Amino acid sequence: MEKKSKDNYWLKSGIISILQNLSGSFFNVAGLYILVRVLSKHEYGAWILFMGITGIMETIRGGLVQNALVRFLPAASSEDRPKIITSSFVISLSVSAGCMLLIYLFGHLLTESWRTPELLPIMFLYPIVFITTGFINNFVSIEQASFRFQGIFVISVVRQGTFCLYLLVCFVLGNEVSLIHLMYVFILSALLSLLTSWIYVRRNLVFSRKVYSDWTKKLFNYGKYGFGTSVSSILSGTIDQWMLGSMRGPAWAGEFNIAVRITNLIDVPTSAVATIVFPQSAKRIETEGRDAVKYLYEKSVGTILALLIPGVLFLYFFAGFVIGVLAPKYESSVALLHVTLLYCLPIPYGRQFGTILDSIGKTKTTFYIVLVTASLNLTLNYFFIKQWGVMGAAYATLCSNVVGFVIAQVILRRELNVNVGNTLVYAWKFYPEFYTKYLIPLKLKRN
Repeated sequence: MEKKSKDNYWLKSGIISILQNLSGSFFNVAGLYILVRVLSKHEYGAWILFMGITGIMETIRGGLVQNALVRFLPAASSEDRPKIITSSFVISLSVSAGCMLLIYLFGHLLTESWRTPELLPIMFLYPIVFITTGFINNFVSIEQASFRFQGIFVISVVRQGTFCLYLLVCFVLGNEVSLIHLMYVFILSALLSLLTSWIYVRRNLVFSRKVYSDWTKKLFNYGKYGFGTSVSSILSGTIDQWMLGSMRGPAWAGEFNIAVRITNLIDVPTSAVATIVFPQSAKRIETEGRDAVKYLYEKSVGTILALLIPGVLFLYFFAGFVIGVLAPKYESSVALLHVTLLYCLPIPYGRQFGTILDSIGKTKTTFYIVLVTASLNLTLNYFFIKQWGVMGAAYATLCSNVVGFVIAQVILRRELNVNVGNTLVYAWKFYPEFYTKYLIPLKLKRN
């Protein structure tokens, strides 16, 4: 009975998380399809650079708050839950205030560096979104910590769907799309998703009457390395585009982003499995020990690879067709896509490495590894872009991801006795297991 319950958890949670990421991929593709047609290459590149800097700030706050909340809330007593949630909100609001100050102080320097003055008023409006998403992220973390993923799915659909619907209406009616109008819709979508998230979480939203410094310190001390890890991680994913924007102009950053966004389409299983693995591993390390976490890592990576490889092969062989359909003005991105798809393969190992080590309290180790990888990526990007232009950015990220993969596996071998070969075995076994466990029973029910 217990095994069946666990299987149901993984199946139900996995389906909801994959649906969430699939919907996100759908909206990203639809948005990409329309944006490259209604914006010039310069405007599209400018918007991508703006989304990169806002992504950094969201990640700073999320890394400091969300992982700590998901780490401690599942095992917390009813007495400690309001203390943890209150402390989490205090940290989140403090970080939000600091980031907003940075925007107002240095926003003009970034726009000058990227030669995109049209982004300055947009940056000054973004704090409205940033405050709103701070509450949303806390609400989502509470849902995740409670092993409920349906609300997270709906919240994501509301936010991304609102933005995408606006683009679709403008595209169909032939209305002009400007960057400032995109920002207004961004604000609206954030407010709508805030209302949606509150509806889902309100029954579990409990606050203490005062802020408990012990819990605030505990969350902060855990989260500070998660914060560093998250910042370094997202820097690794955006450094190439930032440096292309500064060294070659926003249009080059937009061209590179096309390949990255298409590659992200097959990152759905990685993100979905990471979402459900983190609270489970945090719980299992307390109840079942490190052997259970070792199995969780190998099994989850194997499952991701099994889902990922068919997508990689399809996009690799049909890269020209896919880009021709989605972004016909960016035919030169085909060669870039062939390289970005290659560094897609080590990503499941790296993502689950961070998830597992954070859950067993090794956030400091994760932070240092990601910091080394990000620094290497930054250095390689500088020299490779000067040597090979936009292709250099792809080569630099590929090299840094391979180095990060090797380092991570050495550490996992030492900490948990993880065997890389087991991940490949689980990947191979996934297909017959999926057929016998889920497809055959489904056929029998229909008959």
